[in-house]
Amino acid sequence: MTDFSTFSKADYETLAEFRYALRHYLRFSKNAVETAGITLQQHQALLFIIGFPGREQVTIGELAERLQIRHHSTVGLVDRLEEQGLVERTPNEEDRRRVFIGLTEKGVGVLESLASMHREELRYLGPQLCSMLEQITNLADGNQSSR
Repeated sequence: MTDFSTFSKADYETLAEFRYALRHYLRFSKNAVETAGITLQQHQALLFIIGFPGREQVTIGELAERLQIRHHSTVGLVDRLEEQGLVERTPNEEDRRRVFIGLTEKGVGVLESLASMHREELRYLGPQLCSMLEQITNLADGNQSSR
């Protein structure tokens, strides 16, 4: 029999349901981006480029950091995005060794469509995720309560 002295059965159920909801969202996202003709990593790159703090373009190094991948992997990713017409490279006027990566009109269109679909899915899952996060946070704070 399992010892539930640290976490109750309900606590484990909440953690499991939270993971299930996250996996549901990730599966939705994977299907949505594949339908748009890109990969999850390409979608994340487009999002990180336009959503970079303070500007709508990034360097390869900044994108690599955001994606948590190696520099040379990021170069290959940007090459593929550029071949698809989703991003363009722009010379950095201040440092000619560096280039900025920005979205093309086509890239913005693809991202806007995906962002709209993702927002709708989050409107559906959001309240459930928030409730579970609150319960999980209370567990982390030691404020266990019987549910």
